Amino acid sequence: MNQQLLAKTFVELADNLVADFDLIDFLRLLTDRCVGLLGASAAGVLLADRDGELRVMAASDEQVRLLELFQLQNDEGPCLECFRTGTPVIVPDLTREVDRWPRFVTAAHRGGFGAVQALPMRLRDEVVGALNLFRAAPGPFDPAGTLVAQALADVATISLLQQRTTQRSNVLNEQLQNALNSRVLIEQAKGKLAERQGIDMERAFTALRGYARAHNRRLSDLARVFIDDSEPLPGLGS
Repeated sequence: MNQQLLAKTFVELADNLVADFDLIDFLRLLTDRCVGLLGASAAGVLLADRDGELRVMAASDEQVRLLELFQLQNDEGPCLECFRTGTPVIVPDLTREVDRWPRFVTAAHRGGFGAVQALPMRLRDEVVGALNLFRAAPGPFDPAGTLVAQALADVATISLLQQRTTQRSNVLNEQLQNALNSRVLIEQAKGKLAERQGIDMERAFTALRGYARAHNRRLSDLARVFIDDSEPLPGLGS
């Protein structure tokens, strides 16, 4: 494991504790770092909205985003089970779980995944979502890697819960709902940019994210003005 990148990742995640951070970009950073550090083929994050319903908030690539959506639409899979129980669900070989999640296992196999571990995003008794790591080849997960992944999930959870007051206000619910709304804008902007430039959705997201960072803008704000064509954006989609 790249110890330097691991240390940098914890700094990056903790740095978001002190500011009004861009939640979508923050969660995408989490998934990207899990892939880069832990040898996962892909990673995704599901978070509960104000009604307690899980939503796909981040994914390291389009394939796993679609698989996460499939779980939600069919109400079966390790990530849902992890969220509902608040405990890790580790599956070294998905082919052994056909009876448990028949539709999910078929979809995962079709997407090129043979193993998965789902880790709760939890602080004490409160579970806000799940961090999900997918691997192409079946086989046991490294226990040390699982501990690191859970630690990353814990830091992310603290970031999400940081603004909640002792009166248990609705700050977190509002923040997550705003993030869900932002996610819709970003998906629309990805589609528009992908069509305009003739690229796939993953490259479109990378381009939007890079432009937002280079110009010190929130990703959701950039997506909104790009969709509306409300201001010139030199170098983006031209």
